[in-house]
Amino acid sequence: MRIGLFTDTYPPFINGVSTSIAMLEQALIKQGHQVFIVTVNPDDMHYKTEDNDRIIRLPGIPIGIYDYRLTGVYPLKAISTIKDWNLDIIHSHTEFGVGTFARIIAKQLDIPIVHTYHTMYEDYIHYITKGYFDTTSKKIVEHLTKFYCDKTVTELIVPTKKTYDLFKEKYEYTRNIHIVPTGIEVERFYRENNQEDETCILKAGLGIEKDDFVLLFVGRLASEKNVTFLIENQADLVKKNKHCKLLIIGDGPDMELFQRQAKKLKIEENVIFAGKIAWEDIHKYYQIPDVFVTASHTETQGLTLLEAMAASVPVVALDDDAFRDVVIPDLNGYLFKNKKEYREDIEFIMKHPEVLKRLQRQARINAESHSAKYYAEKVLDVYYTALGGKPEEHKEKKTFFSKMKNVIKKGFHGK
Repeated sequence: MRIGLFTDTYPPFINGVSTSIAMLEQALIKQGHQVFIVTVNPDDMHYKTEDNDRIIRLPGIPIGIYDYRLTGVYPLKAISTIKDWNLDIIHSHTEFGVGTFARIIAKQLDIPIVHTYHTMYEDYIHYITKGYFDTTSKKIVEHLTKFYCDKTVTELIVPTKKTYDLFKEKYEYTRNIHIVPTGIEVERFYRENNQEDETCILKAGLGIEKDDFVLLFVGRLASEKNVTFLIENQADLVKKNKHCKLLIIGDGPDMELFQRQAKKLKIEENVIFAGKIAWEDIHKYYQIPDVFVTASHTETQGLTLLEAMAASVPVVALDDDAFRDVVIPDLNGYLFKNKKEYREDIEFIMKHPEVLKRLQRQARINAESHSAKYYAEKVLDVYYTALGGKPEEHKEKKTFFSKMKNVIKKGFHGK
């Protein structure tokens, strides 16, 4: 199959959507499919192609939300190349810019289009409005999302039931919705595929000692990730165990704010800010912690949880719809509703090493069901649905109707 992935975020951008698309691309290629990419030029306002015209990078302007850039909705220069690709299916991963272009091209070339809804935009609109007209802006985002997903796509993919409920209950979506949890390259994170000596070197560089019990958070350092919650509770955890340390990986607009918070609480030595880590190195850092923690309430799925579990790291997460399908209490981690429950979960694991070992084993087992191969197979099923069935099914239908045609002919001729 010849597949076109249309996205406004793709490596070298580092975020969950970019990672999932790169992973899907490689998994599809491994299964023998040809994959083409339409995305944004992360560096400047120039059009360029890569990998023998297999990747198109469109000019895009920064929009003020992290590193995202917005492209024009109909870049003429790309059309002839896309026509030459002779795509069987288009898979869009954004509602705006490149996503709009995907819908226009799909209609123009009569190609079925599958769309994956990755981002709860209503939780991020404040970066553009700066607090003004939030209610109106959220309504606009809702209407645009409903239009792009309901009127222009053949099949819709969402990663969790949380997102499914958003479309069915709030947006009153009437077409097919496929819940396909995003996969990860689980093998990268397996402990046996990482060097213990390298992990020791990383720990030493971060000031983590042998007896330290390490909590890890990975993500953008911004208000919607609720990192303040983790730091605030870290002060109480340190009072119970001075060897408890919180390792924070990532960067963002509120990094200095969080650093000041740790300093104000006098726990600078127990809250370690590692900054942004390159995607190709991030798996090494998942070998460090004992537990992965998150209090974010804006996730559609939370790929970092799966990455942690693949590294045999159990998860303590906010009791949110985005995490309930991944975290099974007392099996591979715990879900908390408030500060008290969070601290109790961490303290319980710290005091019971045998429980930690059991959670670690099960986390690894559960992560295996979210492999890139499994994810790609599920996405392919949606592609085939959009196309009207698998190739062999088309062949069977053709044979069936051919036979019926012959039977009817024979009937008319009395033979």
